[in-house]
Amino acid sequence: MTELRGLHPKLTLSVLYDSNVVYTSRPSYTSNPWLEPAEHQSNFLTGRELLIANEMPVIVHEASVTDKLSQLFDAIGFSIPDSIYRFHDQESYESLIQHLALNEDKKIYFQYVHGDEVLDAAHYALNKETFIALNNKARIEEWTGGRYLPRRQIVTLEDFDGVIKEWDFPFVLKPGDDLPTAGGYGVMICYDEADLEKSSRRIHQAEEATQHIIIEQKVEAVANYCVQYAYSDELGLQYLGTAEQLTDRYGFYKGNQNVKDVPQKVIDAGREIMELGVEKGFFGVAGFDLLLDDQNEVYAIDLNFRQNGSTSMLLLEPELNEGYHKFYSYISPCDNTHFFETILKYVKQHVLFPLSYYDGEWYTSEAVPSRFGCIWHASSKEEVEQLEAQFLAELEG
Repeated sequence: MTELRGLHPKLTLSVLYDSNVVYTSRPSYTSNPWLEPAEHQSNFLTGRELLIANEMPVIVHEASVTDKLSQLFDAIGFSIPDSIYRFHDQESYESLIQHLALNEDKKIYFQYVHGDEVLDAAHYALNKETFIALNNKARIEEWTGGRYLPRRQIVTLEDFDGVIKEWDFPFVLKPGDDLPTAGGYGVMICYDEADLEKSSRRIHQAEEATQHIIIEQKVEAVANYCVQYAYSDELGLQYLGTAEQLTDRYGFYKGNQNVKDVPQKVIDAGREIMELGVEKGFFGVAGFDLLLDDQNEVYAIDLNFRQNGSTSMLLLEPELNEGYHKFYSYISPCDNTHFFETILKYVKQHVLFPLSYYDGEWYTSEAVPSRFGCIWHASSKEEVEQLEAQFLAELEG
């Protein structure tokens, strides 16, 4: 394996993909009622994998690779890779993808599927139909072999209002079609009638894009794991590790933390799912959201046959302080200069590991808060909590 300059991760993306493959983690600019991150957040996502990409070319927004990122990477002995392609808006992004595919014979590995108007399916590195099918929440039973499932029912939008009356709270609602979701944005947890009324409005507002809704038993979990694997023909199937997901009571993503002593039955369940995906033609990195309840039963609630937010944290584990690790991202609550200077201070203390920085100062015609993706790493959870509280207080101050 070719190693990153100064870094020694468990695995890099260029080990998994052919040299003619280019990676993009940006969601499509096309509207999707179940995945509506702000434009700046979508642009910010493009820099998340730079430290694990190694020689794999990555499409990155220009604001994610400014001198600010160079300074942060320099503090950990790294520099921005040369193998990146830059864009600055929708037109330049889509034109770049089309140029790479049509003029340079590149294959594109998408984190989120794009419409055929952007790029024909023939130019996908991973078969587009396979990619869509594996990430369709309604088809999860196929990819689990019918195991590890909470009680669930898939209904048409027309039948939803009648069927839902037969369910007792709490339950979970999810779109049951091909549109991608992320960060818990497409998950609606209902504890009472007020939650159901709010979710029903949202479901019916999306009726032009979604024909089916999944109703699912809410599992009372004692642990919420994201179990991750990688596969290529050369590498074979490899377990990358497990991160524990941090969410609020409504399922919205709040980051990940490392976890020790993952039950073997959780790891085995994830491996079974990955093997089924590989049989269908999947290759690359995948992470599966698996819950463990108080009866020690494993439940698969979401299958992400794509990289996850915590993938970098797992792969960069050899570079992090031994102890507790937390993956998270921040939006500047203050002026961008103070935001950056505070971040750099903690990075130089070797307790905050930088992954990405979206530079709001790149924009000259509008005020844009900067964004920062990172890993806290210290000897214990208590130490990280103390450091993070101090960090946030300094930002506010």
